[in-house]
Amino acid sequence: MHDDVVAIKMSDKNPREFSGDLLVCVVEEDIPQLASEVPGAIHRALQQVWSTGDFKGSKEQTLLFYPGMIATENDTEVRAKRVLLVGLGKQDEAINGRREQLRLAGGTIAKQAGIVKAKEVLVILPKDYLLEAADISQCLTEGLLLGNYRFEFHKTPKDEPDKPTRVERFFLHDGGLAGGAVRKGLQRGKALAEAACAARDMANQPGNHWTPAAFADYAKKLGKKSSLKCKVLDKAAMQKLCMGGILGVNQGSALPPQLVILEYKTDKKNPTVLLVGKGLTFDSGGISLKPPAGMEDMKYDMCGGAAVITAMQALAETEVSGVNVVALIPATENLSGSAALKPGDVIRHFGGKTSEIINTDAEGRLILADALAYGIATYAPEAVIDLATLTGAVIIGLGHHYTGLLANNDQLATRLIDAGAQAGEPMWRLPLGPEYRKQIDSRVADIKNAGSDRSAGTITAACYLQEFVGETPWAHLDIAGTAWDFTEKTYIPKGPSGTGVRTLVDCLSQWEPLKPAGKK
Repeated sequence: MHDDVVAIKMSDKNPREFSGDLLVCVVEEDIPQLASEVPGAIHRALQQVWSTGDFKGSKEQTLLFYPGMIATENDTEVRAKRVLLVGLGKQDEAINGRREQLRLAGGTIAKQAGIVKAKEVLVILPKDYLLEAADISQCLTEGLLLGNYRFEFHKTPKDEPDKPTRVERFFLHDGGLAGGAVRKGLQRGKALAEAACAARDMANQPGNHWTPAAFADYAKKLGKKSSLKCKVLDKAAMQKLCMGGILGVNQGSALPPQLVILEYKTDKKNPTVLLVGKGLTFDSGGISLKPPAGMEDMKYDMCGGAAVITAMQALAETEVSGVNVVALIPATENLSGSAALKPGDVIRHFGGKTSEIINTDAEGRLILADALAYGIATYAPEAVIDLATLTGAVIIGLGHHYTGLLANNDQLATRLIDAGAQAGEPMWRLPLGPEYRKQIDSRVADIKNAGSDRSAGTITAACYLQEFVGETPWAHLDIAGTAWDFTEKTYIPKGPSGTGVRTLVDCLSQWEPLKPAGKK
């Protein structure tokens, strides 16, 4: 894991005084106007390319030029080495669409800066964009930092002249917007983006580097440097608690399991929300072995756990109020060692419910079940949200564009859908019901861990989890399609996306107590 966090901060200097590598202005489509703080030479250049039709500010359109090439004898107002104009496109009618336009612009800026190997970049914010100043700076900051992401931890450094580089320092100029609000948005965007990038780092690490113990170590470090309280249950503790799901999945691995617990406390009077993230650090499928092709991607099976642990990091950093949050990350490998679970075996979960193992590759629900049951029994939360790369079936149904959402509570489902739209991480709700629950009836145990056929695989997996939440409002996010290979965007790289982190923080930042069932 690399610790070289990219710097981003406010710049109080006049843009004319910036002598760094790249000065950036964002431009709305068909509105050839820039903030008054922008040097006059850039205004004139924009008018010229506008009149020729070569640049109209359309979505992700860019124009790079060198001030020295257009300077006159009286021009000393642009000291930057390069100037970049970036198109926002036409303002979206929806507020979340406008937020996404800014993130995309931020990603475009980071990409173009990398191509020209810019180390220092100043971005002038658009004053007349129809969003609050804090939203403008937050979304652009997210786009810049998420788009600037690289993972090269295991690569030997070498001189590659044509290879894009990372920006080392971003600066934001308020462009005439309220400085305090811009600073607030910048700090929030920075915390969210850095958390998402940390989740990407975890997922990018191979299974022999990111292990169950790595989850525990990361959580312990968070507990030491933040307001979070950390506790880790080891294998012996799980045996005493009869957590047969986590222990059963772990049987084929030489590495012991870990149940990581993080607590974020605000006030006893505030409601508690429980987060649970699947931390399967490598999934071979166990005895029900996966095909070799693509199995290397199963290091990503811990993306739910990564999203949950880094969301807790961001909650603490942004000092979210009004809600207490507890996070559980059940972490293990699923391998086919000599003691591994076998199809036909029966396990007993925390709380006593028994399960017949039909398919050892349906392991995520086993470890989540123990964590859900234990978390609810121990912390009595008002609501529970779990994230997991749970089923390939969700990719068949929704592709890589939407996260699958299943819930037993409409209020909670609506809040998550709204938070996902705000973060640019859309969700699609799937049904639950007794007709699907029947598919996991077992002849020899209380339930079985997979249906007899492959129909409604995402839903039947959620039905399994629902057995362990009782009447507690609960939502399940199946991120198998969006945790990696998510819809291609300027700020979403190939590979792990870090999805779920910003959605969780946005949802919890606006948390209000759920209304009792039947009340509106």
